Amino acid sequence: MKTVYPIGVSLNYAIRKAAAQRAKDNHFSRKSPLTLEVLIRLLVGAEGGSLDKILHTAGIPVSVSAITQRRAQIDPAVFCSVFTTFNSECVDDELFRGYRLLAVDGTTINLPRNPASASFVQHDGIPKGVNQLHLTPLYDILSRTFTDVVIQPEPKKDEIGALITILERNTFDQKTLIIADRGFESYNLIAHLAAKGNTDFLIRVKQSRSAMREVAKLPMLEFDCDVSFSICTTQKNSDKQNKNYVFLQVPKKSKPGASTRRGRWDFGNYYPMKFRICRFWIGTEFETVVTSLPRSFTLEDIAALYHLRWGVETSFRDLKYTLGLVNLHGKSDLFAEQEIFSNLTVFNFASRVCRKAVIRQPMDGVYAYKVNFKMAVTLCREFIRTPNADEETLLKEIARYTVPIRPGRQDQRDLKVKGFPGFVYRVAA
Repeated sequence: MKTVYPIGVSLNYAIRKAAAQRAKDNHFSRKSPLTLEVLIRLLVGAEGGSLDKILHTAGIPVSVSAITQRRAQIDPAVFCSVFTTFNSECVDDELFRGYRLLAVDGTTINLPRNPASASFVQHDGIPKGVNQLHLTPLYDILSRTFTDVVIQPEPKKDEIGALITILERNTFDQKTLIIADRGFESYNLIAHLAAKGNTDFLIRVKQSRSAMREVAKLPMLEFDCDVSFSICTTQKNSDKQNKNYVFLQVPKKSKPGASTRRGRWDFGNYYPMKFRICRFWIGTEFETVVTSLPRSFTLEDIAALYHLRWGVETSFRDLKYTLGLVNLHGKSDLFAEQEIFSNLTVFNFASRVCRKAVIRQPMDGVYAYKVNFKMAVTLCREFIRTPNADEETLLKEIARYTVPIRPGRQDQRDLKVKGFPGFVYRVAA
């Protein structure tokens, strides 16, 4: 059985290991107060605001220019190593009926404008262009942690290809359910998920005229049925005699592992497909999903599982605004990737620490209380920046800041068009 160390010890080990792996680099051979380990710890624990403020708080007597020059010498893979090593040292064992629930979705991170960068996007909708990186992370819903991520320049965004990459480089030792939204509807992805050991899938699909053929021909009402057919990449006369097939037009230049988004197919001809199609009413409309879950999961169970997918959406909100990923401390794509991995590491650290914090519930209170995650992130970053900080003290401090849990609370989204802020005061003057 794997030895479980305190969370703070695991993070410190991950930082030291990443620094030691790069210690032989000539860039960091000379003596300097800004060693590789100090720089990694500084960026992982960095809050929003200027670098001058961060350096002053950390007590590091170097200039902002020195930080920028040092950062340019570090590959983002070093920060990725901290993220992956920290995850491997921790045990996230929250399960739903024996399954680990992993949600996948995509989000964009805005960068300072730089037309020469690979992340530059320009089209009729944004004629001046913007810079964006696209994140496709795998998110543990019950443990509230990110397990893996693929970062792509927005012009080369391929969420389905990113998830296939994640599947290929991960081994799932226990039963795992991958939950995805409509952007991941793909025969190729379904085949990859079905071929992956210990893995089931639950993917929302389109239900309009552009839906999968097997979905489009079903009535618009609540149902739960099994379908089976073959994927064909040819249209010979012998193929047409068998009506139970779906023709997939694969580009001639497509091959296994190609980056083709449309029509990509990594398997052979006459490939058998089998899954469940479930359609359920959510109060205002029908939702349709395809899944490989066994019949022991009822239609109500599947609807509840898909509803849990919303946890990955709220995690993006926390990642961008609670942790401050909307306020980057650099202008290049390389610096942005460093901060993305740093923020993912802090997010996981704070989530794991919050699960260990003991919250005293009021005896006669109206609501139950939970940890204030925003304040927990602030305290965790202070812990990371402080040498030899005590984890027990951190847990006690986190337990002091709580917010009430209000179940079933809803608020209608009030979307407003942003108007032009005119300088009326100038007229009055």
